[in-house]
Amino acid sequence: MRASQLAIAWVLAKGPAIVPLIGARRRTQLTESLGALRITLTPTDIDRIEAALPASAVAGTRYDEHQMRVLDSEREGASR
Repeated sequence: MRASQLAIAWVLAKGPAIVPLIGARRRTQLTESLGALRITLTPTDIDRIEAALPASAVAGTRYDEHQMRVLDSEREGASR
């Protein structure tokens, strides 16, 4: 099991209202990611993952402050 597969399996385990997005550039990456469909996480597994990586450790913006300003300015320009 690869970390990417575990991450996708975790998202799938969170319920049908949350959909994992897979960004594969090559067919081999897609095939590997789809391996997550063969992983079944128990409630204990999910608890252990979430304890090891609490939401507060990974929450935040995707980009640094400068890049976020650039993205926000593009968004504002598109709405005019």
